[in-house]
Amino acid sequence: MSSHPSYEQSKQVAEASRETEWIKPSFGKELFLGNFRLDLIHPQPELDAAAVRKGETFLERLRAFLTEHVDRQQIEREARIPDSVIQGLKELGALGMKIPEEYGGLGLSQVYYNRALAMAGTWHSSISTLLSAHQSIGLPEPLRLFGSEEQKRAWLPRLARDHISAFLLTEPDVGSDPARMSTTAVPTDDGTGYRINGTKLWATNGAIADVVVIMAVVPKSDGHRGGITAFLCSCDREGITVEHRNEFMGLKGIENSVTRFDDVFVPREDVIGGEGKGLRIALTTLNTGRLSLPAFCLSATKHSLKIAREWSTERKQWGQPIGKHDPIAQKLAWLAGTAFGLEAVLDVSSRLADDKRNDIRIEAALAKLYGSELGWTAVDEMVQIRGGRAYETAESLERRGEKPVPAEQMLRDMRINRIFEGSTEIMHLLIAREAVDEHLKVAGDLVLGDSSPADKARAAAKAGAFYARWFPTLTVGAGQRPGSFSEFGDLARHVRYVERHSRKLARSTFYAMGRYQARLEQKGHLLGRLVDIGAELYAIACACVYADTIGREQPDRRHEAMELADLFCGQARRRADRLFTELWANDDHAQYKAAQKVLSGRYAWFEEDVLDPAGDGPMMPTHAPPAAEQFEVSPAVAAPTVRATATQ
Repeated sequence: MSSHPSYEQSKQVAEASRETEWIKPSFGKELFLGNFRLDLIHPQPELDAAAVRKGETFLERLRAFLTEHVDRQQIEREARIPDSVIQGLKELGALGMKIPEEYGGLGLSQVYYNRALAMAGTWHSSISTLLSAHQSIGLPEPLRLFGSEEQKRAWLPRLARDHISAFLLTEPDVGSDPARMSTTAVPTDDGTGYRINGTKLWATNGAIADVVVIMAVVPKSDGHRGGITAFLCSCDREGITVEHRNEFMGLKGIENSVTRFDDVFVPREDVIGGEGKGLRIALTTLNTGRLSLPAFCLSATKHSLKIAREWSTERKQWGQPIGKHDPIAQKLAWLAGTAFGLEAVLDVSSRLADDKRNDIRIEAALAKLYGSELGWTAVDEMVQIRGGRAYETAESLERRGEKPVPAEQMLRDMRINRIFEGSTEIMHLLIAREAVDEHLKVAGDLVLGDSSPADKARAAAKAGAFYARWFPTLTVGAGQRPGSFSEFGDLARHVRYVERHSRKLARSTFYAMGRYQARLEQKGHLLGRLVDIGAELYAIACACVYADTIGREQPDRRHEAMELADLFCGQARRRADRLFTELWANDDHAQYKAAQKVLSGRYAWFEEDVLDPAGDGPMMPTHAPPAAEQFEVSPAVAAPTVRATATQ
């Protein structure tokens, strides 16, 4: 595959790997189409009693292990997880939380898997990252979804017990544009396997992995369909070299590597899912794999709320606790509402994943996007409330006799969540592509600008028939009837808001397609706003549904849950209203023009007094630094891209 493919080639590679069929219903898909399918998420599926008992038992064991045997400051100080801790996690069965019991794992539900990751993350984020990189995107999930029975029987018991795995996709000069992947897997002449050559970057767990999933390009030839392919590869094979253990701003304990493959032989039975299926395997794995990220973000947000609440009570200024002062009180209220909203999104999405009756690709992506953005702000607000003590390390605080609150570590650890598992910008593009999928099916030849007159004529007739039926459904609905959704009590007004504004979102998307047509794919910021509105609407719906669930499952907490849901919904509605306004009242065009002037060097004189310790030369290959690659593939007609991240 060419190292410098054209824009159209890049789009075609990624688009061909999308899941194009919607076999199961999707709340998120319907929401973007203006069809508020509340029945898909309410009432929530009940938690299986046996799964709850199993999950709670494991959580108690995990809690005891972390608090009694893991020194989180040692991890931060030594920038590694001690071998004794990793061995303890293996003995606990933590490597097999998601692996089915029939293959030697614990078989936890998605709900309890997320709760376990969240618990581990509050003790030290590197532990939850190790466990998630191994199970959410590492070998267990691709094998479970796409592996042969022989592969599952051979590997899942080992992965559940003591074999750590990693996922190798990103390369030093290839991030979110899979068409530029340079790692190759050339079939051997005798047909017994492949020889893999290439270098992979940012492989979390890569420095200590026993086995990896590696994505490589098989050349197309007679007998080989070729394309990006997923391989199962044991790390004891000759030719595999860990060149470098990467170090980061946060997540100090993770074993993240640069791994080189030199003529590594992989037998043909270690292909996962078949040749050319690698990118689809990666994208599908991420559907539920992404739900680990909002679990991290939720745990950090709830921890931030606890820290902020305690400090706002203890710390006094001008004769009263700082929480009594309005600026701090506003932040506390925002933190409380946000924590509830993120828990609602995670719980609703996780139960949907366990229930398996819905397609959750949009819901999981929204949960990741929303959790990482609000979670980052939540930790930052906590740091602001704690002030100077939040800027000081936990060890320094403890040495001088204060409580070792790891606030600055939480900020460093949290920042990556807006980048890995798909950066915010990539998530906007991915979700936007899915959101306009139905429109492209009926009107693609009209709006893409590259069709023949005959194709445009046929598309016009097809689109006219579709929109004649669809658009009138966006004018009136249950959200305009004051008594609708009364089963939600005082929260009914928020549910009505979602119903009304889902239709408004669909109309706005339609207007944007009509206004910009083929140019819509270049309007990434506009599409990002449309996606963010959808995220806010999804979160409001989840908050109301989750509060109702708490009221049924824990009646003694019903009123408090209703209050928190109401608090959050008010905050989210204001954000959504602002985003609707900014769809058409913005300075995007002027900003873009200004950015091009910056890129041309027009204002470089303004930087002349900067002392750059990295020097004046380029730090990466000049043809395409990874940071830029996160923005290469356009959303409206281009495909969802995978990742340019530090978790692979």
